[in-house]
Amino acid sequence: GTEDVLRAAQDLDSILKQGYLEKRSKDHSFFGPEWQKRWCVLTRGLFFYYANEKSKQPKGTFVMEGYSIRLAPYLRKDSRKQCCFELTCGDRRSYEFTATSPAEARDWVDQISFLLKDMSSSTIPYEEEEEEEEEEEEEEEEQGEETYDDIDGFESPNSGPQGRPFILPGSMGTKSSAEEKEEDIYEVLPDEELELEEERGTRQRGVDYASYYQGLWDCHGDQPDELSFQRGDLIRILSKEYSVYGWWVGELNSLVGIVPREYLAAAFDVED
Repeated sequence: GTEDVLRAAQDLDSILKQGYLEKRSKDHSFFGPEWQKRWCVLTRGLFFYYANEKSKQPKGTFVMEGYSIRLAPYLRKDSRKQCCFELTCGDRRSYEFTATSPAEARDWVDQISFLLKDMSSSTIPYEEEEEEEEEEEEEEEEQGEETYDDIDGFESPNSGPQGRPFILPGSMGTKSSAEEKEEDIYEVLPDEELELEEERGTRQRGVDYASYYQGLWDCHGDQPDELSFQRGDLIRILSKEYSVYGWWVGELNSLVGIVPREYLAAAFDVED
């Protein structure tokens, strides 16, 4: 789930690279430093940065897809200018870092460049051991057993959690009563309210960026109350009332439905 995505850096699966970098603050002022030391972790598809390597909660995270990376000696004028690199992506926020040495900066650029090329290709090369694990998981699914993929597999088009792994309220009863209760989980917002929310969304001020999440995988709803979306879609979370069951209530293109929270990651960096 989302808690797994946001757990401590030392517990993340499939870490491609990690280490201390100085991150340029987006809102630095006279009272705050321009560059802040952060423990940075690169996984397959996500970039996390923490206050230090023992932190349990990241200061921020962003989806790597769509970004490009390059060395950026123009970011600083001191002796460490050859240690700088930046990540850019059109209108999205840019991220600027200073490594401990020029060689370390080049290594970060090489690692991220390789990852971005893999993400933009139609298929991503896997280690032989990972392919064997996927075959075992497919066999278990055929036998009717529930299987769960690790978060590091989300870049594969066929990976990610399958179906609805969590039990919704009332599903322990009979089939008919369970279906009735699932249909009553929430009510679709009236058209007037949806139009009002859309108008609010067009304005930059007053937007609750913390309520927006981005899809990590494609998700096709199997039930009428499930919201279908694709990887990269921006979904506004209306309610986390059913978080204990693994589901949130979200809105996409004026459609409202439940979404599996493990398919989502925060879309915006809300670091102070």
